[in-house]
Amino acid sequence: MADRPRVAIAHDYLTQRGGAERVVLALHRAFPEAPIHTTLYDPEGTYPEFRDAHVIVSPIDRLAPLRRKHRVALPLLPYAVSRLPVDADVVVASSSGWAHGVPTTGRKLVYCHAPARWLYQAEAYLGGPAHRSLQGQGLTLLSGWLRRWDRRAAASADRYLANSTVVGERITAAYGIDAEVVPPPYGIDADAPQAPVDRLADWADGYLLVVSRLLPYKNVGVAVEAVRGLRERLVVVGSGPLAEQLRATAPENVRVLSDLTDAELRWTYAHARTLLAPSLEDFGLTPLEAAAFGVPTLALHGGGYLDTIDERVNGTFFEEPTVEALRAAVVADRARRWDGDAIRAHAAHFSERRFHERIHEEVDRLIR
Repeated sequence: MADRPRVAIAHDYLTQRGGAERVVLALHRAFPEAPIHTTLYDPEGTYPEFRDAHVIVSPIDRLAPLRRKHRVALPLLPYAVSRLPVDADVVVASSSGWAHGVPTTGRKLVYCHAPARWLYQAEAYLGGPAHRSLQGQGLTLLSGWLRRWDRRAAASADRYLANSTVVGERITAAYGIDAEVVPPPYGIDADAPQAPVDRLADWADGYLLVVSRLLPYKNVGVAVEAVRGLRERLVVVGSGPLAEQLRATAPENVRVLSDLTDAELRWTYAHARTLLAPSLEDFGLTPLEAAAFGVPTLALHGGGYLDTIDERVNGTFFEEPTVEALRAAVVADRARRWDGDAIRAHAAHFSERRFHERIHEEVDRLIR
């Protein structure tokens, strides 16, 4: 089909396993022939499904240490993105601050997970005031130049989409762009095979669950401390700079697991009683992943969770990201009975099929 439009995908970096990377996989399934352009690619650090895609990398990918620690590459990323030309009729840029800057011969559709956190939410990104770390001091020195680059990159888009209402508001504040909201799919197939997790065999009758990158702004430590001394058990699934610290300080009723396969993650969700979501998220993907298994969520009242949690159906909110507030929510939830079928039906509104339909509509609109 010679008249088929050429579509390409761009993403900041493929070095980790998270919600943004799952969205790229959903885009890849929507456009299976589209190459994926990215600054850094670590096949061992991200989802194995990317090995089936045609991944095109920037020159800095030759520096192997950067693939394992992409945050160290931050000052180089504008250079890397500008040397990642995309030859396509439409490039769909999955962006958290970098991919929206890719140069292209065609039109550019940006699917924004958030304007750059290190520029517009630096204190939350760093876990404290910028002056307290070398990384923060470096960001402060570079912030003026990075903001100018970032705003030029945003202005280069033909169409901007936001993954949630709160991200749409941040896009308007940062760039003056009115972005339409297109929710991402929850990205986990509850009907696919499961693999038991040996380290949780004795807890298979139920536990609280956190699924998160282990970064300061994710507030995972708040969840760990909230269950200290309670009868509830907590499983934390994730990796990141705080992993060893959390393992070293966790009480006996908390287990921290990293590097689960998707089949193991499905088993972990299926055996959970309640998901805890204590961070201020741009979208709020994990409540939908949990909902696909009929599992409710206790979430911080704000951010993307406002789009994905219906208090009548799949979860409740607590008001502050504090140990006391989350502990009270856990205790209050003991008496509540949830309807698993209603929770699963809620998740179906955020299916991958619906996401594909919307993205294809947007691409067709740009082609026309």
